[in-house]
Amino acid sequence: MSDYHEPVLLSEVIDLLAPTPPGVIVDATFGGGGHARALAAAGDHRVVGIDRDPEARANAGDLEVLEGDFGDFDALLDDAGIGAISGALFDLGISSHQVDEAGRGFSYHSEGPLDMRMDTTQELSAAEVVNTYSEADLAWILRTYGEESQAKRIARAIVAARPIETTTELAQVVASAMPAALRRSGHPARKTFQAIRIEVNNELDSVRRGVEAALGRLDLGGRCAVISYHSLEDRIIKRRFVDGASGCDCPPELPVCACGRYPELRLVTRKPVMASDAEIAANPRARSARLRVAEKARAA
Repeated sequence: MSDYHEPVLLSEVIDLLAPTPPGVIVDATFGGGGHARALAAAGDHRVVGIDRDPEARANAGDLEVLEGDFGDFDALLDDAGIGAISGALFDLGISSHQVDEAGRGFSYHSEGPLDMRMDTTQELSAAEVVNTYSEADLAWILRTYGEESQAKRIARAIVAARPIETTTELAQVVASAMPAALRRSGHPARKTFQAIRIEVNNELDSVRRGVEAALGRLDLGGRCAVISYHSLEDRIIKRRFVDGASGCDCPPELPVCACGRYPELRLVTRKPVMASDAEIAANPRARSARLRVAEKARAA
């Protein structure tokens, strides 16, 4: 399925998830199925995917893929009759196929409609965000989800240029609003497109809900692996894993523990695993990938 999406950090994911106890491993972001197929071949696990993109599910072949948003992890597994699991994988962000398919509207390099929906059946699209949101709301989205320092200038330019119909139109409007010095540092529309995509797909809320549900379903010794591509996602995962791996938080002056808190998780990767130079050379999109893994050590 490399034509659909080249799986990032594939060998690292296999090495870290395959040793989990026999049972179900959920690939919560099935995409092209590269991770799922490799996991199924690597061990004695039942591998189940989740994806809300109809095109991804159409390419599932003989693998079992549940239809839905991984934020609804618990409900999807309940409906499938799946209880505790041995592992979960979240490869966040968008797939290579989604970026390369101009008609999906994710790319600022290729002309396409302002879409950006991972679930093409949902109502909210990038066109509605760009053309109907207030200037203040647009600025908040760009600043919060894109960490864009020029959020106010870009929002003002978007409102002034409405209606905006295509991805290349939006990219040009963003570039025109940026100071010349910033236009020379990477593509000027990158952060804006990221922010709008996150808003359209409610991505950060899905990450929080999905990962929390997966951690709650893990058997002892089961592992949750998350690949993130920008600081907002990585920060959520790092904080949750570190918090779960923390034990007693009583004041140090107490002679004995009064909180009764024990670590729920063990950090398998204390620092994020990153792609090798060779992988980045073969797949430049792996450059920003950060893999974190935690293991269930105790019932919550």
